[in-house]
Amino acid sequence: MPTDDTTVNTANAVKHFQDCSDVYDFLEQIRLRPGMWLPAGSLQHLQSILTGYRVALAVHSRDEPFPFWPEADFTDWLHEHYGTASSLTWAAEIERRTPADSTPVDEFFRLLDTFRGTPSQEPTPTALTAQNASNSPNSPNSPNSPNSPATQRPDLPYMSNTFVTLFWRRSLLTQALQQLEDHGFRAVHVSANGWTTERAMHQGIAAALEFPSYYGHNLSALNDCLGDVARIGPYDDSPEGTGLVLAFTDYDHFATACPEAAHSVLDIIADQARRAAVGGRRFFALVHSNDPDIRFEPVGSMPVLWNGDEWIDSNRR
Repeated sequence: MPTDDTTVNTANAVKHFQDCSDVYDFLEQIRLRPGMWLPAGSLQHLQSILTGYRVALAVHSRDEPFPFWPEADFTDWLHEHYGTASSLTWAAEIERRTPADSTPVDEFFRLLDTFRGTPSQEPTPTALTAQNASNSPNSPNSPNSPNSPATQRPDLPYMSNTFVTLFWRRSLLTQALQQLEDHGFRAVHVSANGWTTERAMHQGIAAALEFPSYYGHNLSALNDCLGDVARIGPYDDSPEGTGLVLAFTDYDHFATACPEAAHSVLDIIADQARRAAVGGRRFFALVHSNDPDIRFEPVGSMPVLWNGDEWIDSNRR
């Protein structure tokens, strides 16, 4: 137990990831317990974790120095450090070059320390000071402040834990869409009521989003075109506003007729929504079902969740 004469080093203390101040603080927690975070010692796994971290920054509109992806600071520095040009990701490059007497994880943290020791790579004190000030509970930009953007954004419930949210009561879906539109979101309404075949689904989505005439009416083409819409904007060049919401109604009809395709559509949406979030764009789907017990397997490596008012099964009766 520490005494008055004992200096406690909190820099290397194990703590909950939610208590981390930035990505470097989070990485220190991984350095302290690599076996827990990276049981196979894979940098590809670490890269996926950091991609999730970057998505969370975008979803919650947090402005924080982040040197990994899609930002290329660390990758560009790594290639310069190795004295070579490469199309590999930083994770693949480090794993390929790890010496026999080391491990990829140890090599990553050795290189990260060197990267951070380069003066041009560290954020300026002013940026850090501003960031710390904004994280103060009394700051209007703090996520804990009642006046913060995080507490006023109606899209957060539909982007924090999933990009596909289910609704049973149409009135709740209407209310959610109205709130989103009041905050500048553009809602695209898509009725799945008559979708008894995959082709009907492709025709309905293509018409609603005004896909180009060369649209191939298959899942690969849907992935490509939804990727354009999510990451670039609608094909009709209309103002997107704050973000884009796909609002499906009667989706249970399509899920009954074509269960695999119905899941694939939601999986594509979730995957493209995550990619859009990394680029700072907001894109997600609200899905109405007449079946209060409908379930979907995870999409885009995330669960398909009921909205907050109908999350408990008994509330959908």
